[in-house]
Amino acid sequence: MKRFFLLVSLIVAGQTSSADIIETEVTLPDGLGKGIMYLNDDQKDPGPGVIVVHEWWGLNDYARNRAHMLAQAGYTALAVDMYGTGEVATHPKDAKSFMETALSDPETMNARFQAARTMMLKQQQVEPGRLFAIGYCFGGAVVLEQARRGTDLAGVASFHGSLGTENPAKAGEIKARVLVATGQADPMVPAEQVSGFVSEMTTAGADFQLLSFPGVKHSFTNPGADAAGKRFDMPLAYSAHADQVSWKALVDFLEHEE
Repeated sequence: MKRFFLLVSLIVAGQTSSADIIETEVTLPDGLGKGIMYLNDDQKDPGPGVIVVHEWWGLNDYARNRAHMLAQAGYTALAVDMYGTGEVATHPKDAKSFMETALSDPETMNARFQAARTMMLKQQQVEPGRLFAIGYCFGGAVVLEQARRGTDLAGVASFHGSLGTENPAKAGEIKARVLVATGQADPMVPAEQVSGFVSEMTTAGADFQLLSFPGVKHSFTNPGADAAGKRFDMPLAYSAHADQVSWKALVDFLEHEE
């Protein structure tokens, strides 16, 4: 509950934490790339750990800031570069190219995620059985695919991520709890994709939650979405309400214990 009130204050009131956050660049094995680890120096007891996967732009300041916020709230967070290159896009055509290259090699992406998972499980601040993965846009699709693969995680959360898949989960395959937040006015995640996802999760017997926000567009958690949407004529828009509600839901999700 302490983490809940701290994170709400960070999001709603814009306050900052007095906790010392240790930010460290880490290298994944086998040339799989890098990530940024965020540790809260005030954390006394092991608690949830969170792997954070970025939007299609790459591991930029937005993804890193979200991981930093989680550390301020008392969690251990690892923002991982799922492209493995360190490159960050500022134009949609580059972001699309980076994303398509990564998606064309799903086994390398899986190896990258598993390396990040192994690294997190070695952190003494991460409680065994309470490792989560969250993602935005491209990253939301990545963490949902990990759930479909049956990866041993406490939960995965997707924010404005694609919900479709070529490999739908079968009954009993999903071990992780699932949280999805999506906008009803997001043409990148149309209603039929949302309904298909609900059917898939129901058939698989997954423990899942779906938050669907009326009138909300793609990338609704990113304060930079409005500017990017106008610049590139894309259906992107920040929603403070959807951002705050979905993050409160995330904290409840992280704090839930079986």
